[in-house]
Amino acid sequence: MALFEVETEGHIMIVWANDKENARQFCEDNYSGEAILRVTSRPRDAWVISKRMLGIEGSVDPCTTARECLARSSGDKLHAIRLYMQETGTDLDGARKAIESNMAIGW
Repeated sequence: MALFEVETEGHIMIVWANDKENARQFCEDNYSGEAILRVTSRPRDAWVISKRMLGIEGSVDPCTTARECLARSSGDKLHAIRLYMQETGTDLDGARKAIESNMAIGW
């Protein structure tokens, strides 16, 4: 089996499959409403995500920071976003994503 990266309209999935067609089939079975944009074979048995590309550098933990901002704002999303922007220097869109994703996972 090989490791494949499959990109759809809304997701990037990492799939173990025998070939590209099986990787494509996995995505069609599980995310049938999304068009597949690309299927790429990964060269190794590992998937690596660069923290620098995600904007996570040094000792900054975006989830912990987002949860602290939510706690300080008493759950007020807009105030938490402002606090997150002040704490991290992140732009509005990045701060919104960090706060909303932590709200979704049950801050």
